[in-house]
Amino acid sequence: MLNGYAQHLNVGIGWFVQFSLFFITLYVLLRLLFKPRNRWRVHLKDWRLRSAPRWWLKLWRVHEDSIHLQERRVLLAGCGLPIVSELYVAYRRCGMFILFVVGLVIYYLTKHHVIAPFTAWNIELVLITLFMMGWCDRALLHTFRRYRTDRIRKELVIVSKQLLYYVGSRLSLHGKLMKCVTLTHYIRNELNLLLNEWYHDADQALLRFRDRLGTDEAYAFAEQLRSLQWSESEAIYDLLREVVHEFKARTEIAKDSRKETTSYLLFVLAGIPILYMFQIFLYPWVQEASKLFDALNP
Repeated sequence: MLNGYAQHLNVGIGWFVQFSLFFITLYVLLRLLFKPRNRWRVHLKDWRLRSAPRWWLKLWRVHEDSIHLQERRVLLAGCGLPIVSELYVAYRRCGMFILFVVGLVIYYLTKHHVIAPFTAWNIELVLITLFMMGWCDRALLHTFRRYRTDRIRKELVIVSKQLLYYVGSRLSLHGKLMKCVTLTHYIRNELNLLLNEWYHDADQALLRFRDRLGTDEAYAFAEQLRSLQWSESEAIYDLLREVVHEFKARTEIAKDSRKETTSYLLFVLAGIPILYMFQIFLYPWVQEASKLFDALNP
């Protein structure tokens, strides 16, 4: 019995280590892939985002007017990922098909004793995890988009408050924004690009800043900056104060939503020990009582 328990414990520890290494590797790859780029890469954005060949899109049934494609386009923009939506959908479907075929091949090799069952189960577990991530990509993108939107909203509130602090100052709007860079972290790269491109063409710089962030809050903030660029009147600053209050209200709503989601998750996790207790302590008694009643009532 102890040997079986030790064997199961070793298997569990092995799976835990493999999952930990997998997610750490995935996190490092994503950080390296989507880290802030240099300014010259922004100017090559159109070159990097060239569209896919038509035959490739037709092969994976990617249609320009499909709701699925439009939804992924909005989600990718909200996540700040510089990926063409057509390519994303095509490669997602291609990847899921390859994972399915590889899973069938692993099953065939295991059935003919070419691969050890333990190794095959580990490979199948990784394949199923990747397949489910591709299948549930919409939920994953929504989650990352909400996280990113919350971070951007918080920093836009900080920048807006700092701009309100400089009401009546002789500094230009560019100078005020320069003093706000040190207060940001998540949007510092986009804000630096905005300031670098400001005197070349302020309107186009604001449009690029808005598109790089890709959130509703960024659109509203860019419009306020555009208004302040033309006139730093008290009415414009009053509108900025209203925007700050609206951002704060959205932040509180998002915080309450996260608390509610966490409460539901903790409620579900609290039920797991109860089920385990039923399986270990109560289920044997129920099984013995059932045998006793069966014996009394032949």
